[in-house]
Amino acid sequence: MRAGSARGNRSRIWRHEATAFDTAAESPDLSGPGAGDMAIKATFELEANEMKLGRAPVAGIDEAGRGPWAGPVVAAAVVLDERAIPEEIADSKALDPEAREHLYARIMATSVVGVGIADVDRIDRDNILNATLWAMAEAVRGLAVKPRLALVDGNRSPRLACQTRTLVKGDALCLSIAAASIIAKVTRDRLMIELARNWPDYGFERHKGYGTPEHKTALERHGATPLHRRSFRPVQLALGLGA
Repeated sequence: MRAGSARGNRSRIWRHEATAFDTAAESPDLSGPGAGDMAIKATFELEANEMKLGRAPVAGIDEAGRGPWAGPVVAAAVVLDERAIPEEIADSKALDPEAREHLYARIMATSVVGVGIADVDRIDRDNILNATLWAMAEAVRGLAVKPRLALVDGNRSPRLACQTRTLVKGDALCLSIAAASIIAKVTRDRLMIELARNWPDYGFERHKGYGTPEHKTALERHGATPLHRRSFRPVQLALGLGA
């Protein structure tokens, strides 16, 4: 599924579409020894340098939901407006839900945003890595502008029509990637809260599909739902498919 979007939060279109990926691209871990001893603050420095070299627009790409036992994986692509970058953008994991929601609204109002959503069927068929790369490519296709460069969190990038650069821990270093992490996280959390209404016994609105003790107990007690990833070992065990 895909949600394509332009500047602001209007125009959302969902679709299925196959694409090919380059899974060979890798980048080193730029955090380095001892990096955890100092505070890391995401900046717009990398994007600004690339823009000076004529590679604008620059998009940041990140995902949410690779690890959960249930629900989709969501990717976002964000092109920030250098004249109107919301303050306090940071890696979504470092923000509380209220701060993420506030920044989500600010990013959607000031930036060009695309969202790609890979459902459980795609995850089980293609594996979680390929489903994630597909969602990233869908997010870029949903942008109202065509980026010349995409900065991708992690060490694998989807095959895109523009240049790509991977950046390990990019959501903690690069504002465009951090913004994408917020959009992806809030989008997925909202989806899981909505889906929880149809499956009230599982607590999806609280754990968002991750493997918490509450989720494990519900899975053992009630079995798997259509939202559960049957290619994931804990779900297979709950279904009696594991050895």
